[in-house]
Amino acid sequence: MKRALIIGSEKDCLSLVEVLSQTDQLDVVGCVCHEKSSKLTTYFKHQFHVYNDWKSALDNLPLNVIIEMTGSTRLYEDILTYVKNSNITVIPHSIAYILLHLLEEKEDLISEISDHHEKMKNIVETTHDGMIAIDKSEKITLMNRRAEQIASISATNAIGKKINSVIPSSQLPRVLQTKEVERNKKQLISKDKTIVTTRVPMMKNEELIGALGVFKDVTEIVKMAEEVTNLKSIQTMLEAIINSSNDAISVVDEKGIGMLINPAYTRLTGLTKDKVLGQPATADISEGESMHLKVLKTKAPVRGVRMKVGPAKRDVIVNVAPIIVDDHLKGSVAVIHDRSEIVTLSKQLEQAKQMIRTLEAKYCFKDIIGHSAGLQTAIAQAKVAAATPVTILLRGESGTGKELFAHAIHNESDRKYNNFIRVNCAAISETLLESELFGYEDGAFSGAKRGGKKGFFEDAHKGSIFLDEIGELSPSMQAKLLRVLQEREIVRVGSTKPISVDVRVIAATNDEMEEKIAKNQFRADLYYRLNRMPIFIPPLRERRDDFQELADHIFTKLNKDYGRNVTTMSTEVLEALQRYNWPGNVRELENILGMAMIYMHYTDNEMKLHHLPAFPHTTDHHVEEQPDVQLDQFLNAKMSLQEIVDNQEKEVLKKVLVNNNGNKTQTAKVLKISIRNLYYKLKKHHLID
Repeated sequence: MKRALIIGSEKDCLSLVEVLSQTDQLDVVGCVCHEKSSKLTTYFKHQFHVYNDWKSALDNLPLNVIIEMTGSTRLYEDILTYVKNSNITVIPHSIAYILLHLLEEKEDLISEISDHHEKMKNIVETTHDGMIAIDKSEKITLMNRRAEQIASISATNAIGKKINSVIPSSQLPRVLQTKEVERNKKQLISKDKTIVTTRVPMMKNEELIGALGVFKDVTEIVKMAEEVTNLKSIQTMLEAIINSSNDAISVVDEKGIGMLINPAYTRLTGLTKDKVLGQPATADISEGESMHLKVLKTKAPVRGVRMKVGPAKRDVIVNVAPIIVDDHLKGSVAVIHDRSEIVTLSKQLEQAKQMIRTLEAKYCFKDIIGHSAGLQTAIAQAKVAAATPVTILLRGESGTGKELFAHAIHNESDRKYNNFIRVNCAAISETLLESELFGYEDGAFSGAKRGGKKGFFEDAHKGSIFLDEIGELSPSMQAKLLRVLQEREIVRVGSTKPISVDVRVIAATNDEMEEKIAKNQFRADLYYRLNRMPIFIPPLRERRDDFQELADHIFTKLNKDYGRNVTTMSTEVLEALQRYNWPGNVRELENILGMAMIYMHYTDNEMKLHHLPAFPHTTDHHVEEQPDVQLDQFLNAKMSLQEIVDNQEKEVLKKVLVNNNGNKTQTAKVLKISIRNLYYKLKKHHLID
């Protein structure tokens, strides 16, 4: 290697030294620099000399080349003269600069090639495909990391070896012979692993230099295919679900263009796919705003919007929700309901509710209005009784709320999720009462329903049965009811087989049961069975402090029924209500307030004294008496005695009913006849249906 000396500035020396140090042709051993060269001495520590005088450097250093970088012609000539008899070559500054430039370009090119090679290496190593390359002699020249993983072979051990010695099944040597591309070929590389590979020849200037194989593990491709198949299956399933739905469904994309409708949509709107798909969301609307566009704008769902759709202008209700995937709005879906169908279903639901109400308790203790001491005592007793299976006897005058208490007791008990059966013992004729209570077998009597029928006690199994007007039961029915309470079983009419029942009995009466027992009209043993937990409900005349609260509750209820807005009553009305004895109790109070509200103007919100109908709250109001029927009139009409008696009886019944505001129990009490007998006479004279 030739030894060189550089003459020039510190900067020139540093630049040239750094470039020449990368070659193996020149060894720079010193530098002549007139500056204090701290950088040079620091940069080059060993076997490098820095001089201030070029002659001293030439005299002390064995040299082959001197590079003059100052650009001084005189200095160049002086150096040539000084070394003319030696073998030292002097390179002028112009040539030195050309050399420096060429060397720098070479270094840049090498650096660029190195960077490009590094990038290509990174691409090859990070690709998800395996890559193996061979040269013309079939030796492996390249094997990336993915190829190592798939083939389970180390690149360090494989590179430089012939491909078939590493992978015996490789077909890359064949590509060297055919020079043809082979695409997507299956290849078994081990007992349990198959790849799909593409093989290509590598050419340079139309000369074959090797072959390259790019391949994937076939198991991954199978997995991807299965995922695609699963996605298609899910899509098919979703389409089948949407198409089988009875609800009309439409879907639009994020731009509000129709994407999907189901057959139910076509049946409802009359619009087929060609009229909707690919069309704006407004295409199906006859009247109203597009909820699809609204949802796409706000990204918030809407529900229960009425509009008209299709050429027939069908009245519908629409629910629309946005479709959001990975926080991006992709469209919206609408479910459309035919409003006429909803109205029909609502009617059917209301009918079902009416039927269910006969089997369920509607009220609870919070529905019992009032805070008077007597009422609160009754409520407290009822709550205690509700927590036990004991038979309860509700006692109180007509209209005090005995049935309301029965409902509340059932709803407070652990039987509240089972049936609550109500029976008015006085309203059903004795001949039918037994079959209604206990049921009957097929053919038990003429007109019996084929297959028989369950009775009220069987319907109330695990629940409660409310027997109102229990004092009106006939002696024979009293005996049968006693058996039910004692044995917990019933026998259907026409059968001898007992049926066990688990029923809580809640009985009610407004009769003086002790008097009935004394007159042998009611069985004492049955009374004692029913009277395990007696609850006395106070009459309204003993609850005068509750009038205001009761009136407010009745106003709220009747305002809905009559379309009024009565919220209060005057002090005079309250005082008038409190002066009256109310033989009909709360039922009569509701009747009076209801009649008053009917004749009030719909804008009135305060009930005043003049609004009240005629009832004995003042001396000015009284019920007009009907004129007595004169005997002469009957005789002149040539009526028989029976006809006269029947006519007179009818007039008496009408008069007493009017005086008792239609209260049949109170009417029967005034006439001193049983409630069953009263019903019979009312039907006989066509006073009720």
